[in-house]
Amino acid sequence: MNSDENTPTFLEDVKINVKIKLSALWATLMFLYLYLDFFKLYEPGSIEEILAGRVWEFEITQAWALSAMVLMTIPSLMVFLSMALPAKANRLANIIVGALYVFIGIGTMIGEVWYFYLFGHSLGVLLLLLIVWYAWKWPKQEA
Repeated sequence: MNSDENTPTFLEDVKINVKIKLSALWATLMFLYLYLDFFKLYEPGSIEEILAGRVWEFEITQAWALSAMVLMTIPSLMVFLSMALPAKANRLANIIVGALYVFIGIGTMIGEVWYFYLFGHSLGVLLLLLIVWYAWKWPKQEA
C-alpha cells in the first residue's frame, strides 16, 4: 500500500495579485454593461424610441453620444490602467473611479421597472463595491 494514498490532498489556491483582480472586475463590469445595453434594445418600444431620436429621456445628439462614449471609455480604460499604473496611483484611481461609478450605477436604476436591468445594474454596483474594497485593502509591503 502506498502511503501517499492516505495523505490528504488540497486544491492549490494561488494568491492572485490585486492588479489582476481589479482588472478582471473592470472587464467583467464592461461585459455586463454591454449585455445590459444590448438587452435594453429588446424592451417593447425601444427601437421606435431610438428611431425617433431618443434614448431613455434623452435626445440623441452629438453631445449625448460623446457623453455616453466618455462614460463607457473610463471603465474600459480601467481594465488596462488597473494592470499598468503604479500601486499608489492605481489604488487611488480604482477607489475614485469605482466610487463614482457606484453612484452612476445607482442613478441608472432610478425609475427603472425591468427586472433584468435592475438585476444587472445591482450586480454592477456590487462589482464596483468589490473594486473599491480591493483597492482600499491593497496589500502593504514593508519598505
